Amino acid sequence: MTQPLIYHMCRAAEWQAAAKTGSYPGSSQDAADGFIHFSTAAQIAASAAKHRAGQRDLMLLAVDPAALGAALRWEAARGGALFPHLYGALPCAAVRRADPLPLGPDGQHLFPAVP
Repeated sequence: MTQPLIYHMCRAAEWQAAAKTGSYPGSSQDAADGFIHFSTAAQIAASAAKHRAGQRDLMLLAVDPAALGAALRWEAARGGALFPHLYGALPCAAVRRADPLPLGPDGQHLFPAVP
């Protein structure tokens, strides 16, 4: 059975650099926390509003969690909800889609269809 994709938001320049090296080390906030933050499809819009409000030039990475192995852990965060956290670099090969995440006229991010 295939696991649902998980999602990460990063700056377009960070993703472009990762695509050249084959792995994404995470943002400065990820480094400070010791893991790369991910969200489920149901969590991603709230995560964007809380952590990336008004930010331009973002990419939405859709990642296959099965490709991350034991480095991926589901841990309690906001309100006790479980969020996926990756302890290590994200291999670009695990990224199934990388879509621009533009701002709409209301200042909210416009998400592509996520399953």
